[in-house]
Amino acid sequence: MRLRTPSSPRKGPSSRVASVRPYALAGGTLAVGFGGLYLAGLLAAGGDIEDGTTVRGVDIGGLSRAEAVHRLDDRLAPAAARSLRVTVGDREGTVDPRRLGITFDHEATVDRASRSGALDPFTVIGGLFRSGGPVEPSVSVDEDKAHAELKKVARDADQKVREGGVTFEDGKVHRVAPHPGYALDTDAAVDPLRDAFARGDARALTKLPAPATAPKVTDREVDRAVREFAEPAMSAPVTLTAADHRFTVEQPVLGRYLTMRPDDTGKLVPTLDAAGLRADPAVARPLSALPTQAANAELRLVGDRVGVAQDGHAGHVVTDKALGKAVLPLLTERGAARSGEIATRVSEPQVTRANVDRLGLREKMSSFTVNFDPAPYRTRNIGRAVELINGSVVMPGETWSFNRRVGERTPENGFVDGIMIYDDEFRKAPGGGVSAVATTVFNALWFAGVKPVEHGAHSFYIERYPEGREATVAWGSLDLRFANDSGHALYIQAESTDHSVTISFLGTRKYDEIGSVKGPRTNVKQPERKVLSGDRCVPQTPLEGFDVTVQRVFVQDGRVVKREPFRTHYDPRNEIVCE
Repeated sequence: MRLRTPSSPRKGPSSRVASVRPYALAGGTLAVGFGGLYLAGLLAAGGDIEDGTTVRGVDIGGLSRAEAVHRLDDRLAPAAARSLRVTVGDREGTVDPRRLGITFDHEATVDRASRSGALDPFTVIGGLFRSGGPVEPSVSVDEDKAHAELKKVARDADQKVREGGVTFEDGKVHRVAPHPGYALDTDAAVDPLRDAFARGDARALTKLPAPATAPKVTDREVDRAVREFAEPAMSAPVTLTAADHRFTVEQPVLGRYLTMRPDDTGKLVPTLDAAGLRADPAVARPLSALPTQAANAELRLVGDRVGVAQDGHAGHVVTDKALGKAVLPLLTERGAARSGEIATRVSEPQVTRANVDRLGLREKMSSFTVNFDPAPYRTRNIGRAVELINGSVVMPGETWSFNRRVGERTPENGFVDGIMIYDDEFRKAPGGGVSAVATTVFNALWFAGVKPVEHGAHSFYIERYPEGREATVAWGSLDLRFANDSGHALYIQAESTDHSVTISFLGTRKYDEIGSVKGPRTNVKQPERKVLSGDRCVPQTPLEGFDVTVQRVFVQDGRVVKREPFRTHYDPRNEIVCE
């Protein structure tokens, strides 16, 4: 189309004179110029990215979008793999951004640099008057991967708070310097790592957020504890006295059981492991010389009168608590003030030289001896039972028990296997032979005139014992017990040889004389013959069974004042033949 300017109007109904306003012409000229510039801008743009565009020094100007992404993938790969230097608290290290899931997003970076999506005339024409420049790379983060890796970093980097302290070694004082603790905030650490990766400065240190925990025990408190307690504690040994036994404990021993621990305010407080110190040989050996149990005076007979062979003594027990209470205050003292006494738990003897007469332990009340055929097991078991019984003191109104005094007849208690009656037969069993001691005690209490509370005879008669005046015992089922109704204390003296056992009761006689009258055997039954096998079988000679009554007769001022009948039944002792 060509435009013209008219000279005169044309007449006629089919045509009109065209009228062109000046501003319309100007506008058309402007539109033609703007369109030309827009077309020129599109032609000049060529690729998707402006010339001169760089990302971290990599030129991507004039490239298509795909070409730019490929070039950035290739050129920025080393930078993406470069470790980041970080600090957590006072610790320095490196982290691999790839393990954190932090990478360059090259497609987003190219999108930012590209103008292919901006075709509006003003942007296109503007491109004719400018060139590209540096573009910061876009960074992406895999949040799940970053948090998982940062938890691993925290395990290595976190540091527990170290409280100030004082320790003791080989009698020397050692200071422990306090140190704050740090804990990596894994959530807050992602953004600083993203920013550090985006900046790309490999030499820069990135401080990761790690809140600190200050120690409660400060350097000043450590200084005070060393000055006021630790150094004085290790300055010299301490000397202790327990029940007149004196001994010294050196600094290395003390230090092994000393600690200083902070209280709620952060003050270091000394603590002594008194139980450990009590068990240490340096303390246990001298304390072992203390008698821990009271011992009654050892009595002897001079004719029929009681004398004191050896005085009794108190028992002294040192408890852990008492040891700690004695030692700890001495540790801050100097010189002679580092000596102290340990309070002991005292148990007094019932019988001493001073109170023998007052207790009524004046004369022999009774004495009885049982003889037996020598055998190693008898000597061992009878001797052990005698050892445990000798020196028993039974106060007025008290009841004495054989089983309680002697204990269970086990190897741990000093007894061995022997022969005893079980189900009307001789059998091998632990403690065999102690029935000889039980019978001897029974006869001693019989003639002392005290009251039997519990006793039982053997199931069949044994010839070495008095008929109807003997006793046996079995742990857990049959005991021998008597009550001291004499009105005075009673002392049991026991002794044995390899063929006899003797039991004497010492005290004050209540009656002038105690006698024994045995009746005839009645209800006599004959034994049977049995053939048995097995390694525990013991041959047995036959003996008839029978009943017998024995009377205990009490005599006072020459006349009988009381009679007590004791009826005993014996089964036949069958003949046992062992195959």
